[in-house]
Amino acid sequence: MKSGPSKKPKTYPPIIPAREEWPVVRLSNNRKSFISNVIKETLDRLLHNGLNSQKLIEELEMTLYLESNRIRRNPWKVDPEDEQEFWKNIKSQLLDLNQTSTDSTQRAISIMVESIISRYTEEIAGNFKQSSYRMARAIITFGFARLLNAARLKGPRALFSGQLDLPDKIKVNGEIEQLRSLAKIGTVVMVPTHFSNLDSALIGWVIQYLGLPAFIYGAGLNLFNIGIFAYFMNSLGAYKVDRRKKNLLYLETLKTYSTEALKYGCHSLFFPGGTRSRSGRIEDRLKLGLLSTAIEAQRCNYLTGGEKATKIFIVPVVLNYHFVLEAPILIHQFLEQQGQERYYVESDEFTNSYKILKFLIKFFTKGSDISVTIGKAMDPIGNFVDAQGNSVDTRNQPVDTVDYFKSFGEITDDPQRDMEYTNMLSARIIDEFHRRNRVFSSHLVAFVGFRMLRKKYAKLDLYNFLRISPDEMFIDFDDFHQQFAAIRARVFDLRTQGRLQTAAHLDGTVQEVIEHGLDNVGLYHANRPLIRDKSGKIVSQDLYTLYYYHNRMHGYDLERYL
Repeated sequence: MKSGPSKKPKTYPPIIPAREEWPVVRLSNNRKSFISNVIKETLDRLLHNGLNSQKLIEELEMTLYLESNRIRRNPWKVDPEDEQEFWKNIKSQLLDLNQTSTDSTQRAISIMVESIISRYTEEIAGNFKQSSYRMARAIITFGFARLLNAARLKGPRALFSGQLDLPDKIKVNGEIEQLRSLAKIGTVVMVPTHFSNLDSALIGWVIQYLGLPAFIYGAGLNLFNIGIFAYFMNSLGAYKVDRRKKNLLYLETLKTYSTEALKYGCHSLFFPGGTRSRSGRIEDRLKLGLLSTAIEAQRCNYLTGGEKATKIFIVPVVLNYHFVLEAPILIHQFLEQQGQERYYVESDEFTNSYKILKFLIKFFTKGSDISVTIGKAMDPIGNFVDAQGNSVDTRNQPVDTVDYFKSFGEITDDPQRDMEYTNMLSARIIDEFHRRNRVFSSHLVAFVGFRMLRKKYAKLDLYNFLRISPDEMFIDFDDFHQQFAAIRARVFDLRTQGRLQTAAHLDGTVQEVIEHGLDNVGLYHANRPLIRDKSGKIVSQDLYTLYYYHNRMHGYDLERYL
């Protein structure tokens, strides 16, 4: 596809040059006292949240049951070696409760709850180190850039050339200057879409590229099973989120950790979808637990600092890839669990550092682009804010966020009210995800291809359709060309309406865009979701992964045009 001369990507100076002044560094220097505070606050929440002794015993028994199941059915190598011993001890203490007095029982319960919370907090807590952060940042920047040079410039000298850099490959766009401005005057919570295990490393690079101080991360504990990810996540300040743990004690500890870090002023990042999108769709339903901590922290800031308190800003971020390494396994997990909320076992092709490196080499040498779009910032209620952090409502009228937390003129703790605010914030983030989605050629060819094939077998349900032999999966190219042109025209209409964005390559001729999409969609997979065969027909070698990539266009009501 033809393209004009590319401009040299802009460079962004650090907004806080002295790393000693970064909030995450200050927290790291006071890590021990911070952890103690998280333990105390979590314990206070549980003991003073309407949980009497009997209810706490029930929660302890449920925690013991769930943790025993986790250890037996889904152990990870990153788990502590003393797991069985610890929970065996908790079981013994629970059995002893029946033989103690009422006062002794209350003390014993408190001790058990505190020991579990302490264990969880130590597991969750990040361990940011400036020296490791510099090393990790240098490795990511140097390593990725050398792979790019090797891909684009060819030959051994390309590995040491400075001609290309990551900004040539990773297009960062959107509300960049607003993000930089807000990070100077408040606390930023970055909430990206989540498709791949590469997302955390990608966002880490984006943060340092934009000159922002280090963020704390909510990274899946499963990533720490893999050596190369464990090193980078630890170095970049990640705190660990274990999706296997569903008990109240763990969830309260995790929420308190996030809330206290935000109150501390640490910029934070977590994936509000909770886990990678199994379906390939942009998230249309968010996990509200960590999201609610931004509201809780803002209320606490106002309570202690009044109207001059530090403000918290939510910044949606949309990630776009032409292909996702884990797509075949993710879509099968989605189909197996469709319509249910059962736990997903974290098992995919990212099983060791060698496979990660092999994937990165393949990714960059194929020349496939990445897009990172920074959305418009909002306050914890979901109102958009300007570069100075001032909130405006849906009628574009200025609002004072502190008023949302007042009752009869006083700032109050109202969980029911705050939950409603969390729902409002979630809806606004989802809307911004879709508006900031940057449509790639690969997304569009997958969508058109799948819908055309699906229409041919409309009488079959989805599952029977997906089982059809690939030999039956073909589309006449002229028909595909015609339908693709019509759908792209509709996408351009949506772009004009501000309902989505498009990559620059989507503006080429229809023929060019189709070829670009076919070259890139699922290009890493052994069985390609969509190709043009020797006879010129459009065919699918894997309907499941085609369905996954097609799902990226879900939510725009394009189905009715095919």
